[in-house]
Amino acid sequence: MHRTTTTDDETILRSVLDGWKAAVDNHQPEQVAAHFTEDAIFQGLHPYSTGRSGVAAYYDSQPLGLTADYRILEIRRPAEGLVLGYLSVDFSFTDRPTLSVYLSVLVRQVESGWAIAHYQVSSLNEARTAE
Repeated sequence: MHRTTTTDDETILRSVLDGWKAAVDNHQPEQVAAHFTEDAIFQGLHPYSTGRSGVAAYYDSQPLGLTADYRILEIRRPAEGLVLGYLSVDFSFTDRPTLSVYLSVLVRQVESGWAIAHYQVSSLNEARTAE
């Protein structure tokens, strides 16, 4: 595995995540899904799904007013055409406390640019109760 990362890796990751965030913040589930590969494995806080339709359905079920603020914790380049990101994300709601999670994404180079091929959320609250 390539341990070194470059500003290019961060630029790639941020370009995909900024598009994902904008679509989440604007409650545009189809636009959220457009930032994923056709065969993406998606694990939010509900049972997993594969493909863009599962991503769109997940985000369509989220409440209006949901916003996402992320911070990149680690970036790795496991192979050419892949960027792995490990993030902390705060999902804010209009009617309940902010949900803080860890998020791992594997971004893959595709014909049209870069897209999320794997998305895995872990709740910080669940991690604390397991300790």
